[in-house]
Amino acid sequence: MDLQLKDKLAVVTGSTAGIGYAIAEALAREGARVVVNGRTQAAVSEAVAKIGEGALGFAGDLSSAEQAAALARKYPSVDILVNNLGIFEPKPFEEIPDEDWRRFFDVNVLSGVRLARAFLPGMKRRDWGRIIFISSESGIQIPAEMIHYGVTKTAQIAVARGLAESLASTRITVNSVLPGPTKSRGVDDFVESMAKAQNKTFTQIEKEFFEHVRPTSLLKRFITPEEVGSFVAYVASPLASAVTGAALRVDGGVVKSAF
Repeated sequence: MDLQLKDKLAVVTGSTAGIGYAIAEALAREGARVVVNGRTQAAVSEAVAKIGEGALGFAGDLSSAEQAAALARKYPSVDILVNNLGIFEPKPFEEIPDEDWRRFFDVNVLSGVRLARAFLPGMKRRDWGRIIFISSESGIQIPAEMIHYGVTKTAQIAVARGLAESLASTRITVNSVLPGPTKSRGVDDFVESMAKAQNKTFTQIEKEFFEHVRPTSLLKRFITPEEVGSFVAYVASPLASAVTGAALRVDGGVVKSAF
């Protein structure tokens, strides 16, 4: 299927590995020019080289207002914005200080808000654009082990819906995408460390996770970044012109709802 993305300019934040990289790769494969972002030039250069044709780069921490402004100056005519930058950290609620709440909100929510604000005027002038927030099923089912993370994912869903409402009758769509537990680099490292500490294999830890922590999963396995990437590429395309204001689940059935 041709997703009609040839020569569209996309920015994917936090895209040197994991879900972000898979999204960038999928968009580039469909002919888009994709700005890959990471904190270090080395990581960005490596990802750009791996993706190849169509890949551009921007090294910088996009949770910083200054770096976000620098990105917008360098690439002012962005057609597709994928707000993937995010952090997570399991921590008991009583041990989450105000500083952590602010940090999670800055990285997971405000980074996307700033970039949407920066690129939206150009999208309005061209009367075409795609803004996608990579949220999580944790935004619907707040995880007891990281409440602060879940709250920021809920906030992304709210921002996306509100922004879509404000763009009614335009050809700019805004959606949130909600992956389920995904075998991203952070999750991979976390599970591997657990496996080592408990003298178990990755497969054993994965099986126990879906038995006890996410028992509603219908897949009973971690989703791959590529599965999320291909879905986001479709949502970013002209073919998805009727999809807006939606919270789109790629969660493997973790959210136990027919709606």
